[in-house]
Amino acid sequence: MNRQQDTINRLDKAKQSVRTGGKGSVRRKIKKQRKVPTTDDKKLQSTLKRIGVNTIPQIDEVTFFKDDGSVRIFKNPKVQAAVNSNTFVVTGPSEVKQLKDI
Repeated sequence: MNRQQDTINRLDKAKQSVRTGGKGSVRRKIKKQRKVPTTDDKKLQSTLKRIGVNTIPQIDEVTFFKDDGSVRIFKNPKVQAAVNSNTFVVTGPSEVKQLKDI
């Protein structure tokens, strides 16, 4: 019985050292996950830098024609290109219109 009491006392001491707050503190039920939207953009920019893209200045509009008859139009986009790897990156706000509306 004495050995059991020693074990209980040792566990109580260990339990007190693990506690994050004071006695009677409320436990955190859910850990909030914060999403950082810029991490994807940073990863993309680092990958593009590794490929060796260069910014192409003074492009006013980029138009993509799709097979279903719709058109995606970028006004004042940021265009980057790596000609040796045949890679072009177009970023910016875009609009989707039908071909017959243009």
